[in-house]
Amino acid sequence: MPAPMVTSTPTPPAAAAPHSRGLSDSYRALPRRLRRELIIYGVALLIGLLGMPLLIWFAGNRVLGPYTHGQNPHAGPFALLADFFVGLVHGSAVFWAVALGPAVLLLLLRLFVKVVLALPSAGLRR
Repeated sequence: MPAPMVTSTPTPPAAAAPHSRGLSDSYRALPRRLRRELIIYGVALLIGLLGMPLLIWFAGNRVLGPYTHGQNPHAGPFALLADFFVGLVHGSAVFWAVALGPAVLLLLLRLFVKVVLALPSAGLRR
């Protein structure tokens, strides 16, 4: 005797939860000032990750001579960039200081300006 066939009715899809909206919708929902800060510090991080190693290669190549990478005595900037990312992955504090340097410098500059503006101006007048 064959086994009875069991049929199931498809369940309706669950309504989309409010937390499942796209990343761009989440970004647009942020306050305008926070979005601006994210862009500013994102650019600073990008400069730290790409611009600083290339600037270091350029300066080092002019002052110290060509960058040597393994058996290649004249490795280019991309060899240094690859070594830089390997150093980041391994967690070297020096590489992370270079990568985060522009963002930290921007943060310290903003802090300095806030402190100077918060000083009482009466002591500065003659």
